[in-house]
Formats: sequence, structure tokens, C-alpha cells
Amino acid sequence: MAPSAPPFVDADELARILPMEAAVDALDRAFGGELPQAPPRSHLDVGNGDLLLMPAWDDRNAGVKLVTAAPGNPDRGLPLIHGIYVLFDGSTLAPVALFDAGALTAVRTAAVSAVATRHLARKNSTNLVIFGAGVQASSHLDAMLAVLDIDRVTVVSRGRGRADGLVHRARGAGCDASIGGPETVSAADVVCTCTTSREPLFDGAKLRHGAHVNAVGSYKRDARELDEVSIERARVFVDTEMALKESGDLQFPLNEGILQAGQVTTLHDLVATGTGRASDDEITVFKSVGAAFEDLVVARVAAERLQKR
Repeated sequence: MAPSAPPFVDADELARILPMEAAVDALDRAFGGELPQAPPRSHLDVGNGDLLLMPAWDDRNAGVKLVTAAPGNPDRGLPLIHGIYVLFDGSTLAPVALFDAGALTAVRTAAVSAVATRHLARKNSTNLVIFGAGVQASSHLDAMLAVLDIDRVTVVSRGRGRADGLVHRARGAGCDASIGGPETVSAADVVCTCTTSREPLFDGAKLRHGAHVNAVGSYKRDARELDEVSIERARVFVDTEMALKESGDLQFPLNEGILQAGQVTTLHDLVATGTGRASDDEITVFKSVGAAFEDLVVARVAAERLQKR
């Protein structure tokens, strides 16, 4: 008898089986322990965007993500990211499940930001500013609500229709929400930048003391969402050291001598040591570019929950 085809988990199914809190907790445990193996991702420019190949494995599972990122897609009303993720059993290497990679990426990226936020943001943080209104912005709203008692949300976005939609979602979650401009970072406890911008989104001098920033949009050396002032004023954390090599958010200040690589702390070191912010006045920045082991962790917990249904 031929083996049955592995189940395909689309965005709707992933949302049903995997609450954001479960993804955050799984990644928190992973970053505090021994991380799965994950070589540098293959990154190819294919003309209208990028094609990425991202494998990872440990003794329990192996997995690989094939994903494309087309910067022009949001303006077409399409998701930035398309792709597929395949999770394999670690013993037999038989496929366990297939995932919509865009949905998986949205959840794991926001959940990683939530892990950083859990360890770095002030516990009484209530005011959230989100730059962007696409899939990642929506996932980051869910992620921040999973780890903080957010009651005020401001959306800063070029697209009014999508911004209105995200404001509506925030209000549905019980938050006072509205559309605003970049200057609203001056009152923000937490800032999430979830855009495809190639230039800084706001003046870092306006960040309030004690703010925490999650920057996730830039993954190229010549593109950034944060200016040098934001980095100069902050203590900087990254999901992995690849962020130092791949992100313009850090490359620009590194090249200008504003930031030294030795000043940057990985999320693994942060979670493993349990040492967060030094004071309530300290500004913290978390920069992520994504890592294949993050997908593996989230795909595994999702597959386990799927099997229990």
C-alpha cells in the first residue's frame, strides 16, 4: 500500500490549530536550549524578487522551506511571501506535513519578536505602534497581544485600506486603535516595523526612554527601517548573528562605527541567561532576519497539535 499523502496546512488551518501563545512558548523554549542545526540560507535574486532555500534539522525532525519574496506584491494586493514548507520525521525522514510557507513565516517571525519582547519590553508596556499593515503587521499585533497587556495601538502605513483593516482588528481585540504618523513613536512603549521600506521609517531621536523596538522588515544589506540614531541610542539584540551580515539596519551603523558587533546580543544568549533590559529607561532594539530553525520549531508544534485533533 502506498503511504498516504501528508496533510497540507494552509493559513486558515494554521490559525485554527496553533494559537500565537503556543508558537511563542515553543520558540522561547527553543532559544533557551540547544538550537536545531541550520546552515546559512541560499538566497537568489530571481529578477522580481528573491528565492530562498532554508533547511534545518535536529534529532526529532528535519524541514525545509522554499520561499519567494516579491517586494512589489503588496502594491498588487498580494502577499509579500509565497512558498511551501515540508516537515519530515527525524527517524524515517518521511514527510509529516506540508505548510503554506507564507503563513508559517508570518507566525514564526511575529512569535520570535514576541519572545524578544517578553524578555526586553517593560512589563507595564501598553502603547504599541506598528509600521505597516500587511500580513506581518497583523501577525505582530497578535504576537504583542500575546505577551503584553496592550491597550493602545497606532498603525502607520501608506495603504489606508489595509491600515483601516488592521485598526479594526485591534479594536476587535479590545484596544483603542487609530491610524497615525511616524511621530507617534514618541509615545510608544513598543514599536514594530513590518514594512518593505528601504529607508528609515522614523527619527530615532523621537523614541522615548524605555521603548522596545522589533524591526523585521529589512533582510538586505542596502535596505533598512531604522536610522543610525535608533541604533546608537539602543542596546541591540538579534535572532541570530546572520542579522549582522544581512540587514541594512545593522550594516549601516556597523560601517560607520556607530555599532560594534561585540555589542550585539543574540536571542539565544538573552533567553538562556535570563538577563533582559538593564533599566526602565534603556531603549532596546531587536532585529531579526529569520532563521530556518525557527520555522522548524513552529512547524513541529503545529504538526503535533494537528495530530491530536
